[in-house]
Amino acid sequence: MTILRLILQVLLLALACAHAGAAELVVIVSAKNPVMALRADQVADIFLAQTGRFPGGDEAMALDQPVGNPLRDEFYSKVAAKSPALMKAYWTKMVFTGRGQPPRELPNSAAVRKMVAENPSMIGYIDRAALDASVKTVLVVR
Repeated sequence: MTILRLILQVLLLALACAHAGAAELVVIVSAKNPVMALRADQVADIFLAQTGRFPGGDEAMALDQPVGNPLRDEFYSKVAAKSPALMKAYWTKMVFTGRGQPPRELPNSAAVRKMVAENPSMIGYIDRAALDASVKTVLVVR
C-alpha cells in the first residue's frame, strides 16, 4: 500500500509539473490599439490573410511564432481549427496562387511582444508569461 501511494504521489507531482510548465497562449495588440475583443473568426481572418483590417477599419498586420513552436500549433488549432500540416498546405496554395503571404515570423514571444508594442497595427500571440504593460491582451470570443 505504501509503494502504491508513493507511485501515485510521484505521478500526481509529474502531472502538476507538466501543467505548470505549459505556456498559456494570449492574443495581443499594442497598448495604443483601441481593439479590446475580437471573435475567433476575425483573428483567423487576419492571420490567414483574408483581411488586412481590424473590425473598426484600422490596418491589421499579423505576426507569427516560428514553425514548430508549440504556441503556434496551439494558436492555429484553437483559432483556425488547422493542424500544422493543414497550415503548410494552406500557405503553399495561397502563395502559389498569389492570393497571400504568411505572417512575418519572429523567433519567440519576447520578439513578438516588442514588435507589437512598437506598432498599433500589429497583432500577435505570445506566452502569457511574456506580457508587460507595452501590450494588452485581446479577448477572443467564440
